Amino acid sequence: MVARNCVNRRDLLKRAAGAAATAVGLPYIVSAAALGKNGSVAASERITMGCIGVGWQGTSNMNSFLSEKDCRIIAVCDADKNHLQSAVNQINDRYKNKDCAAYQDFRELLAHEDIDAVSIGLPDHWHAIPAVEAAASGKDIFGEKPLSHNLAEGRAICNAVARYRRVWQTGSWQRSLENFRFACELVRNGRIGKVHTVQVGLPAGHSDFAGTKGQEQFGPPPGELDYELWLGPAPYAPYCPARVHKNWRWHLDYGGGQLMDWVGHHVDIAHWGLGFDYAGPYEIEGVGEYPKDGLWNTATKYRITAKYRDGITMIIAGGHSDIRSGTKWIGQNGWIWVDRGGIDASPKKLLQEKIGPNETALFKSPGHWRNFLDCVKSRATTLTPCEVAHRSATPGHLGQIAMLLGRKIRFNPDTEEILGDETATRMLSRPMRSPWQL
Repeated sequence: MVARNCVNRRDLLKRAAGAAATAVGLPYIVSAAALGKNGSVAASERITMGCIGVGWQGTSNMNSFLSEKDCRIIAVCDADKNHLQSAVNQINDRYKNKDCAAYQDFRELLAHEDIDAVSIGLPDHWHAIPAVEAAASGKDIFGEKPLSHNLAEGRAICNAVARYRRVWQTGSWQRSLENFRFACELVRNGRIGKVHTVQVGLPAGHSDFAGTKGQEQFGPPPGELDYELWLGPAPYAPYCPARVHKNWRWHLDYGGGQLMDWVGHHVDIAHWGLGFDYAGPYEIEGVGEYPKDGLWNTATKYRITAKYRDGITMIIAGGHSDIRSGTKWIGQNGWIWVDRGGIDASPKKLLQEKIGPNETALFKSPGHWRNFLDCVKSRATTLTPCEVAHRSATPGHLGQIAMLLGRKIRFNPDTEEILGDETATRMLSRPMRSPWQL
């Protein structure tokens, strides 16, 4: 394991977690083998990790970390025992043992002093509390996008990461891909002249990821799911299959629809290309189409216009044919577009450009999960640190408020205050259901 707060972690290898595991029939004492004592990587160089939330994206992140030789996953956590058992089986199969500890409550996992870092892959409404508590417990954090469920929770996460001097990486992995980096370098180095407009095209509608559309009959939750814990700080609501697991993102109590699902990708890239990683809009307005019935209530079609300094306008849209999927910067001398499907430009010759030795060259990632582990060891800043993720999510949070209220809002990006609108200001946060609090 690696050093935490510059302390030699070799002296901590024999400490076991202080909390008891939940009754899932799995071990909770971390063995020497789980800590990597007998592995090919020296224990002092191995990063031990716990995974909180292993239902979907959390499992994808878990598998990425399983492929890294100097990372050892020793504990997992999920409110659903089926998810939990599946993750434990994968980990134990990978390490050829039965040592992985399992919990339903994230606080028990965080009690492990032998865990260096955690990967958090939970619904948006559960991003803030585990992240803040993980930082306070001395863990470095790989957290999913969007950073938070609302702007105030994002600020709380960033404050905790800074206060406890934690390493944070956000799952905005597009920054680790060559085409996105090259597109941003071209924009940063003035290849299209002064940028005046950025178009960000995101998905629209509701995708039935969990196959539960129409399953809105209320009833008792299945025995494997701790539904009360799953709801956590969100308002109480009766269980139904369409509310949980993957499709939670289509309900405003838990997520923010396609807008917030994707803002941490394409708006994040838009900011990177503009050099606006620590900036934000000063004015924002938008129009969204929200369902009039049914359980899912996030916008199915939307268009947001945000004004930034230097005369830059950003349009964020889903379901509008005039806005191409991905990120497109438009300047005085042309445009550059990038998406997961490729890169394009006008004039085309820009795609043959080389970034010179005296120009702005952005960090070339060794891989998004690899970058996190390297920074855990070096204590360097990751490619997508907490504050950057917070700023990437901000236009989404503000745009959601503007669409729900049906009016333009003014914002101070330095103080993160909405100006002259008490109703909109209250929507920057929300009360948490007892006993949960930040």
